[in-house]
Amino acid sequence: MKTQFLALLSILVLSSCKNSDKIERENQSDIYSVASEDREMNDAIKKANETLSDFNKALSNPKAEDAALKVAFKTSEGVEHIWVSEIKYKDGQYSGILDNEPEYITQYNAGDTVKIDQSKISDWMYLVDGKLFGGYTIRVLRDRMDEEQRKQLDAESGMKID
Repeated sequence: MKTQFLALLSILVLSSCKNSDKIERENQSDIYSVASEDREMNDAIKKANETLSDFNKALSNPKAEDAALKVAFKTSEGVEHIWVSEIKYKDGQYSGILDNEPEYITQYNAGDTVKIDQSKISDWMYLVDGKLFGGYTIRVLRDRMDEEQRKQLDAESGMKID
């Protein structure tokens, strides 16, 4: 799993934050803060939900790798979005492993198995031959980076993002 990459792009949505502010944490992956009223990010979340059936099909595709869902968790600070990997889908219920250490969520830690409420899904992704499918919120954040940051992100992730 591209856990380090997904953790890098975990998003903390707080109504008091500016667009795409980066929160650096000692010995932890960075988090990008995005205002809850950020139109581009909300459009990306909407598109992810509208295309969730594409993700479901990929779960049974042997060529699809690193399938993950981004899930919104309510906190006292607002909403924290965290990637969940090793996705299982059984009887209409998703579950998986929390990919990184939360900043504000207190009931879970990185590595915990979580059940996923479908209404809380804010993005999905998988790779085929290194090419990113889905990852709509990833694309928004990547588009906001300068050229040097994008190159670094692409090199570190190893993903092909068009």
